[in-house]
Amino acid sequence: MSEHSEAWLLHAGAAGTPGELVLATIPLPELSGDRLLVEPLFGCWGGNMTHALQRSPLDICRQRGEPWVVLGNSAVVRILALGPDVGAPQPAGAPVRGPEPADLRPGRLAMLFSTSEADRHGYTVKALAYDAPGTMGCLTRRMVVRAHELLPLPEPTAHALPRWSAFSGSSITAWSNWELAHGVLRLLLDRDELPAPHVWGWGGGTTLAELQLANHHGCRTIQLSADPDRQAAIARAGVTPLARDRALAFDEPRFASDLPYRRAYLEAEARFLRDVARITEGEGVHIFVDYLGQPVHRATLKALARQGVITSAGWKLGMQLGYLRAAECIQRRQHIHTHYARYPQGLAARDHAEATGWLPEVDPEVFPFERIPELARRYAAGELGFYPIFAPNPA
Repeated sequence: MSEHSEAWLLHAGAAGTPGELVLATIPLPELSGDRLLVEPLFGCWGGNMTHALQRSPLDICRQRGEPWVVLGNSAVVRILALGPDVGAPQPAGAPVRGPEPADLRPGRLAMLFSTSEADRHGYTVKALAYDAPGTMGCLTRRMVVRAHELLPLPEPTAHALPRWSAFSGSSITAWSNWELAHGVLRLLLDRDELPAPHVWGWGGGTTLAELQLANHHGCRTIQLSADPDRQAAIARAGVTPLARDRALAFDEPRFASDLPYRRAYLEAEARFLRDVARITEGEGVHIFVDYLGQPVHRATLKALARQGVITSAGWKLGMQLGYLRAAECIQRRQHIHTHYARYPQGLAARDHAEATGWLPEVDPEVFPFERIPELARRYAAGELGFYPIFAPNPA
């Protein structure tokens, strides 16, 4: 007889119509093969979950061809039971490396690792509890995952479990993206030529985690935000906040047809570029971390230095961008795109965090399981911080 669990479901719906979370009892998959039964202790609400509820830019239920999904791929879980093949040697050439067999045992704590489907080199193709069919997330009392979808916590760990739950999504993404973006910059300009690059960012928690990594590499960092509370959180994390003008949001059709909007945008852009010139002493931004996309893309390109890097692992406000290839070639500027991480990168990020304390400072309020829909509404309304935490089960 299969187990059941209480879970918050996002049901399929009409395209363009936002969805709601519905509480239900669902059957859990059998523990066959390398599957494990786990209980989520702490989860972190992320932007991808809000996107799924909004069915934008992707309709997850439609893409997966499923009547409902359980969201949530950033969490700390406790292992409860193992399938018969857990711990068996991986076949030669397996695309996704997983945990060591000794790390998978009942009672062990682990993070969710979002690379559910990977290419032959281990790079993410589809994400756990998002676009990978048949996967379930942490908006549930119990969940079934495969072995490679877990990354064991250090044993013991010096850091609080809610912080690790936020780390498992945003910080691992940031580690992989920063590793490539910074490596590319150093192929263009070595440390003798550019000892302290200017690194700026648009976006939320993942951007902040990446800028903290940039600090560790001796960079000068700035994150832009229009929200005073988030500006304060940025400053507490050791990154310089800079107020973002809400008028700095480019809309090409409106720019062409709405004269007052065009004037307001151009004034905001000019103020922003004056700030860039003043702070960087005319050099421009060497790495621009942009997790927003279309509304800020024009300003980002204008702010970017020669031999600069623009980097992203997300597409929050637009999946398509345009630029003049000749200008980018002449200025030798590089455009970096990543999607989550390979398993060894997750292990390296975890070990760095345990040793240095590079983990998110999460929101102080922990939402109980029953209040998760309230959390979703308040996050979408911009009422919460970078890392809202919920607790499906008592720790």
